[in-house]
Amino acid sequence: MKKLSFLSAVLGLTFAGAASAADITIYYSPSCPHCHHAREFISNTLVYEYPELKVTAVNVMDQANLPMFQEALKKCEFDNGGVPVMVIGDKCEQGYADFMQDTMREYVEVDMSDEQKAVAAENKKAMSEDAEKFKSEHADRANAVVEYNASAVVEEPVAEVAKKNEGGSTIWFWGLLIVLVAGLGYVLVRKDNKK
Repeated sequence: MKKLSFLSAVLGLTFAGAASAADITIYYSPSCPHCHHAREFISNTLVYEYPELKVTAVNVMDQANLPMFQEALKKCEFDNGGVPVMVIGDKCEQGYADFMQDTMREYVEVDMSDEQKAVAAENKKAMSEDAEKFKSEHADRANAVVEYNASAVVEEPVAEVAKKNEGGSTIWFWGLLIVLVAGLGYVLVRKDNKK
């Protein structure tokens, strides 16, 4: 029984360590003032507060992006096509006003560890003290917002996808986890057989 609880604890810690910020997809129109304000808050504040955050911006005025937008409306159970629509993890918001900022932060933090939340709180404090300095020290975060364009998406050869997979870090993580769990199971079974 102790062995089973130990194995459960190891797996629990492994998966807890894999927690991260919920990603955001924002559907917007270039002529929408609320969309502009929402995108400004996300790209000038949230991406700096949450270092793991990834944001995808989707222009709904591009006809190629409409099927993706319609799927989001269906998923979110929104009856109209008003923008902005923000999908944050598995939560949805339609429209934007400044009072929504804390709610958006809560949605981003849903699956984050306490340590990640503490880092976000420190970043928020640093941003409130000197936003320009903090942004210049973390200039790479400006790349966290990626513009999606369905008409530019083309099927890539498998070799090209593999090259872009940052060395297959996700595959390596899961492979290593499986090897470790299998090794632990082997050691525990072997000990039982020796008794």
